[in-house]
Amino acid sequence: MHQKWYNATEVEVGSLNSKYHFYMETIEVSRLSALAFFAAGEQSYSGKRFFWQNREKTLTLVGLGHAYTIENNATDHRFDAVEQEWKRLTKNIVKEEQDLQPILFGGFTFDPHNNQEGEWSDFPQSYFTVASFQLVIRHDTAYVSIHYITDEENSTKAFDRMRKERDHLIHAAQVKEVKTYSKPKMTSYKEPFKEEYLQSLEKVTSLIKANEAEKVVIARSLALQFEDSVSSPQILSHVVHEQPESYLFGLEHKDMLFFGASPERLVKVHNGQAYSSCVAGSIRRGKTADEDEQLGQALLNDEKNLGEHHYVVEMISQTFEKNCCSVKVPKRPKLLKIRDIQHLYTPVEGTLACDATILQLVKHLHPTPALGGVPRQEALELIRKYESMNRGLYAAPIGWLDADGNGEFAVAIRSAALTRDKAYLYAGGGIVGDSTPQAEYEETRVKFRPMLRALGGQLSE
Repeated sequence: MHQKWYNATEVEVGSLNSKYHFYMETIEVSRLSALAFFAAGEQSYSGKRFFWQNREKTLTLVGLGHAYTIENNATDHRFDAVEQEWKRLTKNIVKEEQDLQPILFGGFTFDPHNNQEGEWSDFPQSYFTVASFQLVIRHDTAYVSIHYITDEENSTKAFDRMRKERDHLIHAAQVKEVKTYSKPKMTSYKEPFKEEYLQSLEKVTSLIKANEAEKVVIARSLALQFEDSVSSPQILSHVVHEQPESYLFGLEHKDMLFFGASPERLVKVHNGQAYSSCVAGSIRRGKTADEDEQLGQALLNDEKNLGEHHYVVEMISQTFEKNCCSVKVPKRPKLLKIRDIQHLYTPVEGTLACDATILQLVKHLHPTPALGGVPRQEALELIRKYESMNRGLYAAPIGWLDADGNGEFAVAIRSAALTRDKAYLYAGGGIVGDSTPQAEYEETRVKFRPMLRALGGQLSE
């Protein structure tokens, strides 16, 4: 095993005057399954874990336990509050090498001004954690880090206990066979507020025709009931194997697991370069290659979908131009094909200005027209008025950042919330002047499929 030691530092955190010591130790490990490491924390760290894998499969993250938590209900200041606390926590960390450092993982809820009761009532508007035990797999090389943040003057014994716990977790992940999980047994499902959803589509369409907005994304949920409680490793194992072409994520908070397989990057920053993806406009996959090609070409030439896509490209490009020195945007979209659906896709790239950060980009990009609408504030007001649910983390930014300002956030679509023996799936669609309720309803059924399949369910036709 290759081992590195990162020096302890003293930093002031939050509003407290006490000094915190940030201890970190990293070892390189061979043969380690991310899912097995996640499952190894089931007994001791359930409710305090996260999982992330980027779309290219060049980076996988697993976190077990909470060394430090940053959460707030600071509404419109929540992005800045998280950034300031993270900078205070990490500003003095002394690193022997630059190849690995602590990672902050979490997400921001879609709309901090939504107070509707439901499965998200107990969830903070911003929720991020530094893991006690962090696994990073980068280009097939695995590292496990211990993070220990304390105000105790002498923590040698505590850190020694964490070393033993780390070795136990690694051993369990390496030696025990990777478990194969059966699909949960769904006993029933319901479509909450289905009639209200269909009525809201008619109302919002009429308001768009009356020039109250240009586009509004209206979402709905699907509630599943299972025979028994469902575990986080059980579900993530199916999502990982069934949706390899997507961003894969799972974030636990108390007895909830929020998970998904998103096709859409919100923003990535690497060494001062920023990247985003404009994903809007969709159509189903074909049953044959020829049908798939025909459907894809139809999407590339569909005025409604091209119009929706243009809104997103325009907004993301403008945000990049305000935060970057130079910006590259292709003139026409391509097709992004994933298992159940194909989308219009345009990548955007820029060189960050010296004062811009990944969380500032997240703050200004969220919500994109693909998830909120156009104009943004008018669309959000209509969503609050006509959408019969609290989105929570659905359609919101989820991802990670490090102390050097690198990181990546995906848009948490194709997602679901699991609480013991219940799950809530989420899907939405962009409403414009010529939208029809039945077509939008059918589109959400297609978007439910990835998480529904992972959960072992199916909808009656």
